[in-house]
Formats: sequence, C-alpha cells, structure tokens
Amino acid sequence: MARVVVISVDGDDALWVADLDAGTVVPLPSPKSGGLKAVTDLRATGAIVTKGVNLAVVVKSADAALSGHYDG
Repeated sequence: MARVVVISVDGDDALWVADLDAGTVVPLPSPKSGGLKAVTDLRATGAIVTKGVNLAVVVKSADAALSGHYDG
C-alpha cells in the first residue's frame, strides 16, 4: 500500500504531496478537475476535509513536535 498524503496548512493555498515511504514532500499543482478539485474548492470556503487521517497537528518545528509542545 502506498503511503502518500496530500496536505495543506491553514492560511496557505499551496497543496503538498508527502510520500511517507520515500521521505519526500513536494508541491502539488492546483487540480483543474476531479475529486481533488472539489475538495480544494471546499477548503477555499473554510471547510476542513480529512479522509484516512487519524492525527494531524501543526507545530512550529520538528523540535516542538518532539518536545510535546503543540501550537494552539
């Protein structure tokens, strides 16, 4: 099973593809059609969309994540 996640951070319009097995994160061009386009359109209205993700936390740095301090 591929372990790839499409992510975006609040306040940033960019989409990113994180390949967990390869250890890479690269920008994803904005979709022009299809399901991902529909999701990004929802996101633009303020909706939060998750599917198959059971934890997502924004932190200021990797050090902050490892120390247990999460952004509010």
